[in-house]
Amino acid sequence: MVTYGKRRLLAAFALTTVGAVVLAGCSGGSEPETEDESGPVTLTLTTNSITGGKNSAEADWIADWVIPEFEKAMDADGKDVTVEFQPQGVDDEDYKTKIALDLQSGKGADIIGMDGIWVGEFAEAGYIKPLSDVGGEAVDDWDGWAQIPDAVQNALSFDGDRYGVPQGADGRVLYYNKDLFAQAGLDEDWAPESWDDILDAARDLKDLDGVTPIQLNAGTAMGEATTMQGLLPMLVGTGEQVYEDGKWIGATDGMEKTLDLYETIYVDEGLGDPVLQQEASGRDTSFQLFAEGKIGILLEGDYFWRSVINPAEGVGTAPMADRDSVVGYAKIPAIEPGDGINDQDYVSMSGGTGRVLNPNSKHAALAWELLAFMNSPEAYEARAAGTLSISPRNDVNEKLLSSDPMLTFVSEEVLPITAYRPGLAAYPQVSVLLQQATLDVATGTSVDDALKTYVRGLEGVVGPDAISE
Repeated sequence: MVTYGKRRLLAAFALTTVGAVVLAGCSGGSEPETEDESGPVTLTLTTNSITGGKNSAEADWIADWVIPEFEKAMDADGKDVTVEFQPQGVDDEDYKTKIALDLQSGKGADIIGMDGIWVGEFAEAGYIKPLSDVGGEAVDDWDGWAQIPDAVQNALSFDGDRYGVPQGADGRVLYYNKDLFAQAGLDEDWAPESWDDILDAARDLKDLDGVTPIQLNAGTAMGEATTMQGLLPMLVGTGEQVYEDGKWIGATDGMEKTLDLYETIYVDEGLGDPVLQQEASGRDTSFQLFAEGKIGILLEGDYFWRSVINPAEGVGTAPMADRDSVVGYAKIPAIEPGDGINDQDYVSMSGGTGRVLNPNSKHAALAWELLAFMNSPEAYEARAAGTLSISPRNDVNEKLLSSDPMLTFVSEEVLPITAYRPGLAAYPQVSVLLQQATLDVATGTSVDDALKTYVRGLEGVVGPDAISE
């Protein structure tokens, strides 16, 4: 319940449509006073990454390559610039609260790492501004935009304006343990075509001692990971989206089917562990259990492959030395072939993180130079030396991804069929309600009652006229 409390705390700081109007008047204020840049300048950068901990590879790249190389480039240009990295390595909700408080008070780093889904919320609150408003004409003139597809740019955009530069693209898949599949008599080249195929495999895995057949994130303790790596990928497999045609999803047929799936897994057939969904560190524990061969199927993003179970020294938090031979991956099927959004057989969800410029920065032009530098081809190639990931740039992906079949699979097979969360200020509150609905069902509340509670909460957030039935 700690994470849920943090979300409520953030809501108390009025990061909602109504509160944003109030805070815009309180925090908008005057433009930050720009300091003389002829002398030494210090730029600050913060992301939710830290060496030896969360997103360690990103932190190492910033400290070991970005900072020295940028300072060297600035020196060659006759500028005395020092970059200070302010690493974080905390729960996403705690990080979100911290940067919200910093921005609200007119403080914070010059460049701030941010989850794309927070952009609309922070923009409506007046905490961040369009990139070109902060960084000037150089932003729109940057040649990097031509290499970043519009769909990827949208991850850090809101209401038609770019607020940040995306740092990557991702997709969700079903991971599975080939050794466990072999022990259960299942095909090691698994390619489920429906939800029934997933459940049938889980039922066979249930016969193995000490193995939890499937991990489908549920509950409020996992925060947005429940929504993004749990409910939403399954929901789009019913042909419905959380926000469509100007309305938020209510007690629809698709929502009922999705919660029925949770009920089957966690209550009716015991194919998942409901206690794990309620633990503060449940997601991290599920990663470790999968790495230990104690979870058979796990729905996650490509982050899990390239970071969590990455066997490279110092990269993975739950490294698997035999990852490449033991871990399989498959596209997420619709409930039945053709029943997904856009009549798709397979579906996915994509998110994206990136970096924004702090409108309170006293060195916004130089901060943009650093941000553009961090998104150059050379920077992404250096980043890939630590742990390869799908970059937002087409030119970089064409050059680098061929060395990793899994990331190529996501780039070529998953991204073309993926869906995205709505970049609206109400989304975080709706997401919490969705998380609560999965928790209710996973802990024994009937689907009907969970839906009624969800809709009542939704009415309080968006109003009854903005809910689909």
